Amino acid sequence: MHDPLILEPTRQADACVIWLHGLGADRHDFHPVAEALQVHLDSTRFILPQAPTRPVTINGGWAMPSWYDILATSPARAIDQDQLEHSAQGVIDLIEAQRDAGIDPARIFLAGFSQGGAVVLHAAFLRWKGALGGVLALSTYAPTFAEDLQLDDAARHIPVLCLHGNRDDVVLPAMGRAAYDRLLANGVTASWREYPMAHEVLPAEIRDIADWLGERLN
Repeated sequence: MHDPLILEPTRQADACVIWLHGLGADRHDFHPVAEALQVHLDSTRFILPQAPTRPVTINGGWAMPSWYDILATSPARAIDQDQLEHSAQGVIDLIEAQRDAGIDPARIFLAGFSQGGAVVLHAAFLRWKGALGGVLALSTYAPTFAEDLQLDDAARHIPVLCLHGNRDDVVLPAMGRAAYDRLLANGVTASWREYPMAHEVLPAEIRDIADWLGERLN
C-alpha cells in the first residue's frame, strides 16, 4: 500500500476515516468527498490509501491500481486471495497507527467503494480484533464472507452502512445485498440504502453518509 493521502481536520483530530478507492481509481478519487464531509466532521482525519498498480486478469492483464487481482466474474468473483489479505493487512496497519497516535479505535471508521469495500469488510470482520466505529460499504460485495462468519462480540458490535445503486451492472445489487444479509445473519447491526444510480456515487448518498457518521461522532 503506497503512501496515503491524509486530510487533517480544522480541529484536533479525535476520529479517523480510512477510505479505500475502487479498481482503476486512485487515492484522489474520494478527496472531494472527504473534504465535503470534513465540513461537518471538523475533528475527523481522513486517510485515503493508494492501491498498487498491477495486472488485472479480467481487464486483459492491463496494469492499473488494484487492491487484488480479479481472475473471473462468472459464475462468481474469483480473486487473488493473497493479494486481498495483503491489502487488508495494510488497512490493519493504518488502524494500529491511528490507535497508537491516540485515536480511540471506537472512533476509527473504514470505508470502501467497490473493490475497496471488499477489502475493508474483510479487514473489519475477519482480520481486526477489537472495536471499530463502523464500516461504510459502497457499491461493494464480500467475496471472503462464508455462510458462518463466526464473529466475536467486538465484531458483532461494529455497525455497517451498505449503500448500493439499483442500476449497478458492475457489482450487481444482489452481490451487495448478499453481504448485507450475511452480516445481519451473524448479529451485526447493518443498514441497507439503495439509490437510483449505476456503479457510482450520488450527492444524496454522501448526505446519508454524513448523517450516519455524524450520529456516531458528534
